[in-house]
Amino acid sequence: MTEKQKKPQKLKARLPRGFVDRSANDIRATDEMIVKIREVYERYGFDPVETPLFEYTDALGKFLPDSDRPNEGVFSLTDDDDQWMSLRYDLTAPLARHVAENFNEIQLPFRTYRAGYVFRNEKPGPGRFRQFMQFDADTVGAAGVQADAEMCMMMADTMEALGIKRGDYVIRVNNRKVLDGVMEAIGLGGDDKANDRLTVLRAIDKLDKFGPEGVRLLLGEGRKDESGDFTKGAGLSSEQIDKVLFFVGIQNYAESADDLAALVSGTAKGGEGVQELNTIRSLVVSAGYEADRIKIDPSVVRGLEYYTGPVFEAELQFAVTNEKGEKVVFGSVGGGGRYDGLVSRFMGQPVPATGFSIGVSRLMTALKNLGKLGSAEVVAPVVVCVMDRDIDSMGHYQRFVQQLRHAGIRAEMYQGNKKNFGDQLKYADRRGAPLAIIQGGDERAAGLVQIKDLIEGKRLSGEIEDNAAWREARVAQVSVPTGDLVEKVREMLAAQAEDRARAG
Repeated sequence: MTEKQKKPQKLKARLPRGFVDRSANDIRATDEMIVKIREVYERYGFDPVETPLFEYTDALGKFLPDSDRPNEGVFSLTDDDDQWMSLRYDLTAPLARHVAENFNEIQLPFRTYRAGYVFRNEKPGPGRFRQFMQFDADTVGAAGVQADAEMCMMMADTMEALGIKRGDYVIRVNNRKVLDGVMEAIGLGGDDKANDRLTVLRAIDKLDKFGPEGVRLLLGEGRKDESGDFTKGAGLSSEQIDKVLFFVGIQNYAESADDLAALVSGTAKGGEGVQELNTIRSLVVSAGYEADRIKIDPSVVRGLEYYTGPVFEAELQFAVTNEKGEKVVFGSVGGGGRYDGLVSRFMGQPVPATGFSIGVSRLMTALKNLGKLGSAEVVAPVVVCVMDRDIDSMGHYQRFVQQLRHAGIRAEMYQGNKKNFGDQLKYADRRGAPLAIIQGGDERAAGLVQIKDLIEGKRLSGEIEDNAAWREARVAQVSVPTGDLVEKVREMLAAQAEDRARAG
């Protein structure tokens, strides 16, 4: 006697943590953004290139989290030759590999842009995902800071192309060399002080969150938060702290540039960094980009573990409501800088590079808050109803659909199993279809087709009080010769568009 087979368990549909499905509206909004960003990049003379989602893990290199486990911070697998491959963590390291591998074929300076998904094997949280889209632009092979200045101007133009007005954004600029000079000036230069410098950088990075006094505590003995948790500080002296806070607290660079130069005078890199900031400021101002658009701001400390010179960040200035219902400034939507060491890892020779990365998913959220996305109108398809299901009738319905499509009108023939005409209209209504095309045997014999205005019918159903008035109005459905179908559909869709424009 055989054991009765167990009924297989139904598979549970579930989305992995840190990943999201994208709706039609989000996809269209992203596409709308990408087109506008690409137009700016192309105008600046950048060309597209595409790299694969996977790279050999060692190509991503030291920019991964430090760990013996290759898939700490990234999603990794081994190839059939036991080599580790990882989903790309960003778009910059793959570009560096591409440039090095094709160095003899590409034209330097190499000006390129890329859009695509990147993956982080990190703990997900509110607004923090394991897969998200970036849109990068880079110049490889240009050593002068004019390339960095151009990046900043291009980012400002991109913000405005997306409908973000001046005053609602700023491109903030700092320089790794200046920060190195400040660290050296307070006695934290040299390889043996690397951990101390990192503690100082982390404290500076909390400036927006805790303010100058909170950072002062973190630079000194430490800071206790509202819950009583204590964060150990960097242990700097009062004099050292004053110098760091002066540096990151500069609001008007033009007024403070001389004092900053004095602070880092005599350091190995500080003076060079100040001169680069001065050059960038001069170039952007000469091109008409004042401090309300591109601002020298020493509090920018992003990505300093691998940036080698200028560092920049695109920040939105307007307030939004967060998950707790609080009004907060939206903040950063992208950043970049000079990374002269990245390509050189593969080449054994200096290869200068600078670039910028926009966080597309985050920026899309910001544009939705500003009402700058979703304005492009997407009209649902016209639905051709299936009244008769014989082959000859189905051929007529299919011909109607193709005529509309070839005229540039979105259209679909009802493909469901419901034979009831009312159910088909319910389907069209749920689809948001503007019109339904109806032809039964009587209409076909007379060479006619009915066009039902579903938008007008819905409106009238709320305005007309009785069936007699409804029958008398008769504006929601018209009968036309089959040869006039496309022209009449186009006319009715145009009338609906005018109604929406007036209502808007």
